Amino acid sequence: MARAGFYTVESGRISFRRDGHWYNDEERIENPRIALLFSQSIRRNPDGTYFLQVAEERAPITIEDTPYVVMSIADDGHGGFVTITNDEVREPLDPATLEVGSDNVLYCRVKGGEFRARFLRSAYYHLADNFVTDDGENFSLLTGSERHPIRVAQDALAPVKPGAPVIGSSNRKPAA
Repeated sequence: MARAGFYTVESGRISFRRDGHWYNDEERIENPRIALLFSQSIRRNPDGTYFLQVAEERAPITIEDTPYVVMSIADDGHGGFVTITNDEVREPLDPATLEVGSDNVLYCRVKGGEFRARFLRSAYYHLADNFVTDDGENFSLLTGSERHPIRVAQDALAPVKPGAPVIGSSNRKPAA
C-alpha cells in the first residue's frame, strides 16, 4: 500500500531561496499550502544544516540565506511592530536585533532570537518611513520617541564587489 509523504519530491532538491519561495530542483513550488507546510516544518540539525520534518517523514533542504523571511510588518498599537514570517507566525519585532547585511539587506532575529530572518521588500518598505539618521551614514528605527540603532552585520563588512552600493553612502537607507 502506498504511503503519503515526501517520496514524490524526494528525488529532487528542495530549497528555500532569498526571494522567500520554496523550490523543488529549479521549479518554484506555487501551491501556497505546500509552501506554508514546508515553512512550518523547518528543523535544524546539530551541524547547522536544515531538513523538513512532517510527521515521521524527513527531507534534507538547502537554505539559500535564512530559513525564515519577514513577509510583512504590522503596527503593534503601542508604537512598535509585529513581524509576520513565512510560517505565518506573528511576533514582536525586537529593534535591537535589526542589522544591515551584505547588499544592504535588512535582517532581524525571530523565534526568540534563535534564527535570523531576511526582510522581503514589502516588510522593509513598511518600516522605511520609521528610519531616521543624524549623520547620513548611521540609521536608527524610530518607535514612539525611542531610537534603535541599526547595526551593520559582519557579513556586510566583507570587501565590496565592484559596482555594488556601499552601506551608508549617499544617504541611502538599508535596502530591501
